[in-house]
Amino acid sequence: MALVPYEEGGGWAARQLHSPSATFHFASRTIRLQQDWRRLGVAAVVWDAAVVLCAYLEMEGIDLRDRSVIELGAGTGLLGIVVTLLGTKEPAGVRALYSTCCARVTITDRAAALEFLESNVQANLPPELRPRAVVKELTWGKDLDNFPPGAFDFVLGADIVYLEETFAELLQTLEHLCSEQTVILLSCRIRYERDLKFLKMLRDRFSVYEVHYDSSKDVHIYKAQRGSRKDDF
Repeated sequence: MALVPYEEGGGWAARQLHSPSATFHFASRTIRLQQDWRRLGVAAVVWDAAVVLCAYLEMEGIDLRDRSVIELGAGTGLLGIVVTLLGTKEPAGVRALYSTCCARVTITDRAAALEFLESNVQANLPPELRPRAVVKELTWGKDLDNFPPGAFDFVLGADIVYLEETFAELLQTLEHLCSEQTVILLSCRIRYERDLKFLKMLRDRFSVYEVHYDSSKDVHIYKAQRGSRKDDF
């Protein structure tokens, strides 16, 4: 699950977390997401890291068409929904091309969040794109044989670096999903020393570069690849 700490205190941010819904505008569409803090806690609200990564993918014009993409710890599904929309090669309505020219997106989280996640995904994708986004259970480090090794062009995660006891399983999962060509994009706010520890662990196995920093939200985006590659998108 996309687990991040709840920062105590009132104000606008707290009200947003406890709101039953959140609205965003990406890929020329309005995305309305249900939130459910009471039932699912931090896994069922939208965090800044997801918003920043969505904006980065759109602003940078990263080509997701006909790419295989997997999101880890999807939570509300915002990032996976936006990736599916951005990965459409032709304008909506050219349905004959959807089967071959769109991103193939796998949106994952732990079992407890899947029903909630699926409902947001289905509600925010047009019918012709829904088959391109598959919601699937993934607990890091477990049942990895359910996912083809090295089969993804992009592995995405927003605010998934938090619990130190999951770091080894997360790294194992990344290694399983990645080939030499796979690009990992992780969006996060560095809150604790343990977050830096994870980045060090990641650098022991991948080449890691910071590619974006949103100072208004204090969110970093890191790009990682196997070996010493520093490819453009």
